[in-house]
Amino acid sequence: MTDVLVVSPLGVEALAVRSAAPGLRVRSTGMGPRKAIGAVPALLEDPAVALVVVGFGGGLPSDSRLCDVVVASEVVAIDGEGMPVGERIACSMAGELQRALSGHGLPTCRGTVASVQEIITGNARARMQASGAIAVDMESAWVAEAARGRPFAVVRVLSDTPGHELRQRLPVGPPLPTLANAMRAMSTLRRVAAALGQLRRQGDLHTVLGVSSGVESGM
Repeated sequence: MTDVLVVSPLGVEALAVRSAAPGLRVRSTGMGPRKAIGAVPALLEDPAVALVVVGFGGGLPSDSRLCDVVVASEVVAIDGEGMPVGERIACSMAGELQRALSGHGLPTCRGTVASVQEIITGNARARMQASGAIAVDMESAWVAEAARGRPFAVVRVLSDTPGHELRQRLPVGPPLPTLANAMRAMSTLRRVAAALGQLRRQGDLHTVLGVSSGVESGM
């Protein structure tokens, strides 16, 4: 196998990617650091030439915009005070990937994505900015351990921001975006997947991700 593997932690994220880009190989790991860490051995065994995490994330700066597409320049795991608890892992082709997605009409920005232990809301967002991150997720820094020399990229669609906070809509479970915000973010996630699928069909995805020119596309 010489294709790219898309890692979409949540089942709903994986479903959106598969439906918008049937040609992409997609794997769901489950939500949160424990499941991300547990998925590393299987991802290490996967023969994909590159790993791309694609899913939802939370915006940190006050000017974050719902449905912006964040392309990680690096990922880092942080604690509850926003302090790094592991090494920063660079996503070397972030600029090329951002330009490719922008070329498909997607609203993109680039910066550090911090991986956290739990969902971040309210005043905790300000503490997380101590890491220098512009967005948070709960998996990417741990999934990055599975890259091991392969190109690694992270694309997160902002499903919540300081101006569009998550809400506790159910008696139990984590806070969630409003239905309207969730639908908007899902639509953007599908557009991201469609753009990646088109890049693959055109034979450009490997180039964008920095895969060696000696590797065939496997289409």
